Amino acid sequence: MSPPRFLYFDLGNVLVSFTVERYCRQLGEVACLDPDTVHQVIFGGGLQTEYELGRISSRAFYDAFCRETKTTPDFHALCRAGGDIFELKPGVVSLVGELRRAGHRMGILSNTCEMHWEHCLHRFAILREAFERYALSFQIGAMKPEPAMFVAAAGLAGVQPHEVFFTDDTPGHVAGARAAGFDAVIFASAPQLAEELRSRGLL
Repeated sequence: MSPPRFLYFDLGNVLVSFTVERYCRQLGEVACLDPDTVHQVIFGGGLQTEYELGRISSRAFYDAFCRETKTTPDFHALCRAGGDIFELKPGVVSLVGELRRAGHRMGILSNTCEMHWEHCLHRFAILREAFERYALSFQIGAMKPEPAMFVAAAGLAGVQPHEVFFTDDTPGHVAGARAAGFDAVIFASAPQLAEELRSRGLL
């Protein structure tokens, strides 16, 4: 079997770590709300899903948040609080550096929203420097594990689905990728991912 021609990485909890709890807590701090209330507003009614599908803008997300919580936090402060929830995962970043030096083509395939993506892209230089394609749910209008997400990602990379290697920490997303023809593996740790890459002749 020939090595994959394109490597896609999930963003959240593969390249960067984050928690929903921190997201809700920091939004709550800006709006003077408890995290449980924020969680219910964002996730209970599907607001975050609409945002990650690109059906609403950041301003529309803010307007809906304010309407549902009956608060009026500063728009930019809310975006900063909601975006500043990520930290790079050093072990995976090191692997990405090795792959980049070896000349492999790489991209990011993620369910994410404009707020989170803009923060990560601005803060973490490696996302700008090491990856040439971004298959993002809010831009594509589909979410993992929907087949349309993987079809679009392969198209953006200019390769066939069977030529793509993909890693994600969510088993359902990996199953969806495999169903679409990707060579996909569940991400557990940087050493485990390194072994998967070596077995494919990529490291």
